[in-house]
Amino acid sequence: MATALKKPTFKHIESELYSYHDTLKEIQFLRNNIMYTKENDDENIGGGRSSFPSSLTEKIGTRLVNHKRLNQLEEITNVIEKVYTGLPETHQQLIKLKYWTRPQTKAWEGIALELHVSRRQAFKWRDEIINIIGEVLGWR
Repeated sequence: MATALKKPTFKHIESELYSYHDTLKEIQFLRNNIMYTKENDDENIGGGRSSFPSSLTEKIGTRLVNHKRLNQLEEITNVIEKVYTGLPETHQQLIKLKYWTRPQTKAWEGIALELHVSRRQAFKWRDEIINIIGEVLGWR
């Protein structure tokens, strides 16, 4: 059985859910920046062959693969998407209502009412969702 997430980790995952769509935009921005920004990688001032990739496609591919921030953001959004698509429709609706609706006009009571469940049940679903995301990410 998986151990319970630490409270800061739980809050961090919730914050990632809230910012999911913004993170997707940031990923696209970073990818575009890497692919369309001209960088002079050639540090080989003297003679001899460079060990860096020579074609533009290889250079861009290498920068995309080695970009830590981009990789972290993609991992988080991929896990959220994977978990989301595997959830029952009721749980997906909870995510949409609580985390992806802007501006947020409903408290937990309103969300539970719309889902035709108790507030306690809505919290139970939230905890399940956050814990599954944490488990798939390997966070504790």
